[in-house]
Amino acid sequence: MPDLDPKDFAGPEGYAELVLRCVERVPRGRVTTYGAVADAVGAVLGRGGPRVVASVMRRDGVSVCWWRLVRADGSMVAHKADLARAAWLQEGTPLRSDGRVDMARALAPVTLA
Repeated sequence: MPDLDPKDFAGPEGYAELVLRCVERVPRGRVTTYGAVADAVGAVLGRGGPRVVASVMRRDGVSVCWWRLVRADGSMVAHKADLARAAWLQEGTPLRSDGRVDMARALAPVTLA
């Protein structure tokens, strides 16, 4: 984890910046979870959780590859599932027969570096 100064990321805008930074670093064909992003950002700022990450993504996630952020079970929120599946197929993201991401094969470590 890089040496990030929490003072540089004060307030909700700073938290959002770190969330988006994490999501932007997930490689094509891989995914991470809301919880993993919350843990990475929380390690720097000492606050937040998966629901806060979800809130950031609802508000600001269109600017990043949002389909690379999934629930821990490899699923996507229902209203975006079809769009996410199309992106996963295009990127070659490993999927299970039930349509969820194969987390054992697709989970990427979260970094802020």
